[in-house]
Amino acid sequence: MQPQQIEFRVASFADLNTRILYDLLKLRVDVFVVEQECAYPELDGRDLEPGTRHLWLADNGAPIAYLRLLTDPGGVDEPGGIARIGRVVVAPSVRGGGHAGRLMTEALEIVGHRPCVLDAQAHLADLYRRYGFTPTGPQYVEDGIPHLPMRREPATP
Repeated sequence: MQPQQIEFRVASFADLNTRILYDLLKLRVDVFVVEQECAYPELDGRDLEPGTRHLWLADNGAPIAYLRLLTDPGGVDEPGGIARIGRVVVAPSVRGGGHAGRLMTEALEIVGHRPCVLDAQAHLADLYRRYGFTPTGPQYVEDGIPHLPMRREPATP
C-alpha cells in the first residue's frame, strides 16, 4: 500500500484532462446523486464557464475531495462580481480528515477580497461558519435536503 500523497490542484475546465474530468464528475455523482439519492442535473453547464475553477485534493493522483468556484453576475474582475462556492464533496472513505476545510481555505485565498456565497447543506452550516459565512435567509429544501443560503463578506484589505 502506498503512503498518502495528498496534493492540492486547481484548474479551469479547459485545463482538465479527460481522466481527471471523469474522476471529478464520478466523485460528484457518487455522492450527490447516488449516496444522497438526488436525481438532479449534476451537469448544469457552469463547469464550462471561463471563470470557473475546479479545486480538488488528490491522493496518489485520485481525487478524494472537490469543490468548484464560480463567479456570479458581475464578472471575475468587475465590481460586484460575487464568488460562489459549490459542489463541495469529500469521498466517504476519507471524511473527517479535514479535506473540506483545506479546500475552503484554498478557495477563499483565490476569492480574495470579494464577497462569496454558497448554499450549504444545513447539517454542514457550522463548517462554513468557521470560514466567516453567515446565513442570509431561511432554510429551504432542495432535492429533499435542507439547505441554508450563506454569505461571507470580504475582509478589508
